[in-house]
Amino acid sequence: MSSLDPIDRRIVEATQAGLPFEARPYHAVAEKIGIEADELMARLRRMLEKGVIRRIGAVPNHYALGWTANGMSVWDVEDDALPALGPEVGGLPFVSHCYRRPRKPPLWPYNLFAMVHGRQADEVTAKVEQIARLLGPASRRHDVLTSTRILKKTGLRL
Repeated sequence: MSSLDPIDRRIVEATQAGLPFEARPYHAVAEKIGIEADELMARLRRMLEKGVIRRIGAVPNHYALGWTANGMSVWDVEDDALPALGPEVGGLPFVSHCYRRPRKPPLWPYNLFAMVHGRQADEVTAKVEQIARLLGPASRRHDVLTSTRILKKTGLRL
């Protein structure tokens, strides 16, 4: 983070906890730190391009939205099938996170993770069954890790 100039640093500090809930959030942040909105947006684009920040996106509280049944489905998928099937699973409208992770045999055989949310547990189960049908015989086994409590989700803070 030493490559940040003072203005970029103020932008990161002003946005790291989230954008203000306003019709023109970038304008509000720009006003708060004393620059024009166009400059703020150009600097954010540059920081994204350089990899200083990874993304700008909404992080909804799915519990507040009524999605209280959650399950991280974990899959043992044939390695050669994963490049084609992983994006298909990640593209399902009910999958909020999907990523590949290394196996840790013999205790952890799973290499594909897909987070699903539902209003009730049976809805999560039905969505996991849909993923199983999509993966077909390329998936040797799977499990579902259900949420038992809400953890604080934050990124890096300056």
